[in-house]
Amino acid sequence: MLLFAKIIILIVTLLHIYFMWLEMFAWTTKAKKVFRTFPEELFEPTKTLAANQGLYNGFLAAGLIWSLVIQDATWQVYVGFFFLGCVAIAGIYGALTASKKIFMVQGLPAIIGIILLLVHQFL
Repeated sequence: MLLFAKIIILIVTLLHIYFMWLEMFAWTTKAKKVFRTFPEELFEPTKTLAANQGLYNGFLAAGLIWSLVIQDATWQVYVGFFFLGCVAIAGIYGALTASKKIFMVQGLPAIIGIILLLVHQFL
């Protein structure tokens, strides 16, 4: 079960690295194609805000990477729980305040990872 949890953590990590890149470096180019419902004239004025949000996604990715490389098995799981929990909460909040799609892309994979870690802990 731990292997499946680590695979999910890796997937969530890669998603957050992509989100970071999109928000920090491609907000006025590629992001326009991804966030089609966002008014095009707002991309340039919100570039700094998006970059700040991207930085937070980078921190989440860094924490998830950390959870994969920690040598102590107990701490590896605890750090994984913490960062997956942060991602799950962000996904739930995003679904409630912005778009239900955020839950499917961000929240649900994190929750699956948490469930897999819990199963690993209790088996």
